[in-house]
Amino acid sequence: MKLRLILNAVSCSLVLGFASTGAHALCPTDTFVSTDKAIDAQNARPGVLIMAHGGSEAWNQAVEQAIAPLKGTYPIEIAYGMAKTSTMHAAVERLEDQGVNTIAVVRMFISGSSFLDKTEYILGLRHSLEGDMHSKDMKGHGSKMSMSPMDRKMGDKMGDMDNNKSTNDKPQDVGGHSMEAPMPIDSDSTFILSTDGVSASTLVDDILIDRVRALSIDPSTESLLILAHGPGDDEENKQWLIDMQRRTERLNSLGNFIDIRCETLREDWPGQRAEAEKRIRAFVQSNNKAGNRVIVIPFRIAGFGPYSEVLDGLDYIADQRGFSPHPNITAWIDQTARELLPMLPARIN
Repeated sequence: MKLRLILNAVSCSLVLGFASTGAHALCPTDTFVSTDKAIDAQNARPGVLIMAHGGSEAWNQAVEQAIAPLKGTYPIEIAYGMAKTSTMHAAVERLEDQGVNTIAVVRMFISGSSFLDKTEYILGLRHSLEGDMHSKDMKGHGSKMSMSPMDRKMGDKMGDMDNNKSTNDKPQDVGGHSMEAPMPIDSDSTFILSTDGVSASTLVDDILIDRVRALSIDPSTESLLILAHGPGDDEENKQWLIDMQRRTERLNSLGNFIDIRCETLREDWPGQRAEAEKRIRAFVQSNNKAGNRVIVIPFRIAGFGPYSEVLDGLDYIADQRGFSPHPNITAWIDQTARELLPMLPARIN
């Protein structure tokens, strides 16, 4: 097993100093650095890999519209799926075909812990997987991880994972989703992995304000319902709600709303979802009875999810727009990528 250390800023500069002069500038405090390959700033050819959940054609289009303004700035590719080996491998290959050898992996998920361990495994940071891969609270949440691939080859040639019918590669059902078995990819590139979710960014505050402003008429007669997907784990769900509440604090700058309620549907876990649906419907029903307008805002990367079905028969206002596209989501992607790779070219626009 190759040794991996948590290095502070001083030891980081010492390790990266063996690679090239000035390389230590890429190494922030509390960053994981592989001791088998340091980042060579002088020879690094940077690019960006966006990981996104993926969904309908409209969902994917919304995400691609958010990414489009960055296309001419630096090499950038999207890997759809919940840390899906085949799409990640294909995106890495597309970047490498453009000459990229140092990749900032921007994980475009609401929660920073979503699929983190799977991503680490696929990119070579961890040797094995344990527990629920859909969303798991990981130590070091909110930090950045700089890593190069493990020096090992996959046993079988990496092909189209979706078409691989071997026993080990059959899709797994995780959190209600059909997922292929994760495998470490074979790449000589160096990966720098983000671990902050979109919900950690203050850039989301203005997106929510814009979404509410477009629908609100008189805040004194309105209640806001902010709905998110949510995880299965109870403790992690509490953190989701804390993050959501933090992001909604500025909404009262638009006026004094009757109520602002944050809820997670916990969509992929039937037991938790049933309880969440009861609370969500009861909130809307009570406001309907009181004669209040209810504005529903999805706390999602894109789209409205299953909320139309959940709220069927109730009175509410929604434009069904998630965070994408929005200039602040584009800014979040660019900002996150630059925190991982300061060497990225400056934006022209």
